[in-house]
Amino acid sequence: MLALGHEIVAIIVDHLESLSEKPVVRKMDRLSLERCLREPLPEKGVDVGVVVRQLQQDVFSNIMHNDHPRCFSFVPGPSNFVSAMADALASGFNVIATDWLEASGPTEVELVTVDWLRQLCGLPETAGGLFVSGGSTANLIALRAARHITLREKTERAVVYCSDQTHSSVERALQVLGFETAQLRTLPSDDSFRLSVPGLRHEVAADRAAGRVPFCVIANAGTTNTGAVDPLVEIAELCKQEGLWLHVDGAYGAPAVLCEKGRSLLRGLNLADSLSLDPHKWLFQPFEIGCVLLRDSRFLKDAFGIRPEYLKDMDSSDEEINFCDYGIQLSRGFRALKLWMSLKVFGLEAFREAVVQGFTLAEFAEKLLRASKSWEIMTAASMGIVTFRFVSGSRSQEDLDRINQRIVDEIMTDGFATVSSTRLRGRKVLRLCTINPRTTDDDIRETLAKLEHFGLCCVRD
Repeated sequence: MLALGHEIVAIIVDHLESLSEKPVVRKMDRLSLERCLREPLPEKGVDVGVVVRQLQQDVFSNIMHNDHPRCFSFVPGPSNFVSAMADALASGFNVIATDWLEASGPTEVELVTVDWLRQLCGLPETAGGLFVSGGSTANLIALRAARHITLREKTERAVVYCSDQTHSSVERALQVLGFETAQLRTLPSDDSFRLSVPGLRHEVAADRAAGRVPFCVIANAGTTNTGAVDPLVEIAELCKQEGLWLHVDGAYGAPAVLCEKGRSLLRGLNLADSLSLDPHKWLFQPFEIGCVLLRDSRFLKDAFGIRPEYLKDMDSSDEEINFCDYGIQLSRGFRALKLWMSLKVFGLEAFREAVVQGFTLAEFAEKLLRASKSWEIMTAASMGIVTFRFVSGSRSQEDLDRINQRIVDEIMTDGFATVSSTRLRGRKVLRLCTINPRTTDDDIRETLAKLEHFGLCCVRD
């Protein structure tokens, strides 16, 4: 066991040390991978070294390195070694963080770590929550609690409001919860890709006049597309006036509250009735760890607490928390350990500096893009994201859409870096998400040079 452990740690350290020299992404076609990995169910075992070598050769060589300093696509997961080792400990001790009886120590660690996040986000002492797989599950749990507390499950005429920049997990969560498509009002965002408060007010009034029941607004604290933050203070005031639940999706952006610039952009975050955030993004944790916070943590137990006969042994005093009563999982791992351990080892100051670096890198990228005639800035750097578009006066907008997509494809094939595309106002645009603290100015500079090279080649073709 020690030999295997040493070998695996050595492989991880070698991966981290050589990461910047590797292609950011490599994928193999399905047929080739079938030939490499498809086999009958093994009847007899083989030496573990053989299995590890197969992993290195055929599995880990065919992934996108989300922790790579030139991975700018989607929302990268920079990770950290301390948290990776924490995951190994949680797995090695086979912790099931379900209830106080089986995991009183791990449960207390989760309570403490969740409360640290509560404090960072400025929520009151009544607030609390739990760790889940990611933002999608966090949104689902928050909306389930909102439905239970606000509607008491009477959903027929209920209406939910969000902007056209809201993450798709919200729509999926509402589908899982039994809402029809027509019960979600997806409102056009304003010129800054934020939820329009006047538009929201108009829709709520129209729905009330039509006999429908407005009950929830989903606001964004850092959209995936552009990093936009909805006007949280104004939305919270409207929700208070109208008696609406305010859920803030901060899966990407909420941790930016760590730094001064982030706090300014996220003003009003503390007014949410529920909040989702993803420590595996801007808190640099290995996948997977999300968090859901409710302004009144008792609402989670009201919405999810079920105690069958075979779990009666878990009955305990109010001081003993059973996290299985607060969400959808009975069996659940010790996700809190990695965030708790890394916060203790590095300290909040290091995390704050890393978040600031994410802001700074996006602003640096924007500066370089503005200095070139090949690029048009679509949205200025915000919350570590900048969006832009390759332009050429001789090409139609439709041609430019195709060229910008080709740039993404070319940089992915090249492997030096990755960026991703999205659509804003009907146009194909490129986006950089610069939240990896290992990224350097040279990484940004060289990536943009390659993107421009691919764009110019596409124009000449």
